Amino acid sequence: MSEATAACTVADVERSVRLARETFDIEISAIAGLRDRLGPSFARAVQAMLQVRGKVVVMGMGKSGHIGRKMAATLASTGTPALFVHTGEAIHGDLGMIQADDLLVAISNSGESDELAAILPVVRRLGAPVIAITGKLDSTLARHADLVLDCSVAKEACPLNLAPTASSVAQMAMGDALAVALLDARGFRAEDFARSHPGGALGRRLLTHVRDVMRTGDAVPRVAPQAGLTEVMREMSRKGLGAVAIVGEHQRLQGIFTDGDLRRLVEQGGDLRVSTAGAVMSRMPKTIAADALAVDAAQLMELHRITSVLVVDDAGSLCGALNSNDLMRAKVI
Repeated sequence: MSEATAACTVADVERSVRLARETFDIEISAIAGLRDRLGPSFARAVQAMLQVRGKVVVMGMGKSGHIGRKMAATLASTGTPALFVHTGEAIHGDLGMIQADDLLVAISNSGESDELAAILPVVRRLGAPVIAITGKLDSTLARHADLVLDCSVAKEACPLNLAPTASSVAQMAMGDALAVALLDARGFRAEDFARSHPGGALGRRLLTHVRDVMRTGDAVPRVAPQAGLTEVMREMSRKGLGAVAIVGEHQRLQGIFTDGDLRRLVEQGGDLRVSTAGAVMSRMPKTIAADALAVDAAQLMELHRITSVLVVDDAGSLCGALNSNDLMRAKVI
């Protein structure tokens, strides 16, 4: 234990916890006030962002810049083409990223940022609409904007009422509210979200199909119904699936024989020398289509407590197979 930790008194602990709770209360109050002030201007802002032919460009300085970067990222990942341009960089060349068919979302709690004040007349001459997110409705930013979203707060959570705290939370909440309203208006689905996140767990679950992970060709264990159990076990062992498909003419699936079936057959005292695959197979095995989602295969295995599933085409012919290990390697489960 460090000296600083050891020196922490009961009074210090109580004060820290009290300040944390006060911070939460102030920021909760800020968001509640934001909710109560929402009105037609918010709906008009959503429609303007929905109808823009170009992209949404988000700008801000300082803490508002950090919020703006997050806002642009959230919009882009939920179906609204957006990017963040730092206001300080914009006045030194990056303003060229804004075109006439774009829309500018400018964030400033005071609405009096010198950098924004220098940019706004240029953007207005360009013809791009401006949505202001500000805490001062009579500010320079508000006067230059086509639409103003009121993000004012009664006070900051900072005991000095100086550091942007409650105001930053209000700005972030407003950005999230815009993103949610826009994704709903666009009919944005989980599948669309996955396409924006192909490297994430959701992307793998919603974009990976059975055909992407299944075994095909000679890697699929299969025997004819008349095959003896020795051949069945060799095929099962060689392919490492823990099961073998029994197929007839044109690869039509007739059944499956698993390592579990083998154990049960031995326990029952069956004659392994004279049995055939057709005699001991389980008929009507669980199957799935190649174009199904891999996560559906995982759910099928879990539901029926099996570790492998066969893949068939529309005619019922065997075209692949996979097991839980294949799904784990693909990070679907």
